[in-house]
Amino acid sequence: MTSETGLPLKTHIHRRTEIYRSRHFAFVTEDLTLPNGRRTEMAMVRHPGSIGVVPLFGDGRVLMEHQYRPCVGDYLLEIPAGTLEPGESPLACAGRELEEETGYTAAEFIELGRTHILPAYSDEVIHLFLARGLSPARVRLDPDEIIGTQIYPLERLMEMIVSGEITDALTILALQRAWFCLRPNGGPEQRPR
Repeated sequence: MTSETGLPLKTHIHRRTEIYRSRHFAFVTEDLTLPNGRRTEMAMVRHPGSIGVVPLFGDGRVLMEHQYRPCVGDYLLEIPAGTLEPGESPLACAGRELEEETGYTAAEFIELGRTHILPAYSDEVIHLFLARGLSPARVRLDPDEIIGTQIYPLERLMEMIVSGEITDALTILALQRAWFCLRPNGGPEQRPR
């Protein structure tokens, strides 16, 4: 069977070996035959999926996080994001993570699409949302989260992307999608959730 482009569709997995399982993902190796017929072994991250939220105030400013990331040994400017819990919908996860990490809830979520952020070695799909109608709630950080929040004009965030001040790929993508969505006649059909 082939795709619309004429390329074969399926990979055949002969064996999957789980090397490590964490709270959020599994690191596995797979002995597989690729759609081109070649057999190989690949290491990959199997992930349940996640969300990213651009929290937008009525005046066009965005609630951002300064989150400490041990892997890079520094704070990164990011949007709220998190991993789907078993059986949780992306929309429910977006609402939960927004409140837990920022202390705000949203009256409306608009889908900004989804993305495969690292498809070379992970099957993670990230669902992106724009959150509007923000109301204060209570922050409930996980024990391993070190997060401070700050509000920025969206235009300033776009400048920070261009200047290289924002380096987190998910944040860059989500802010750019929000920017295009909010432009008059420039965004995709908005689907409130």
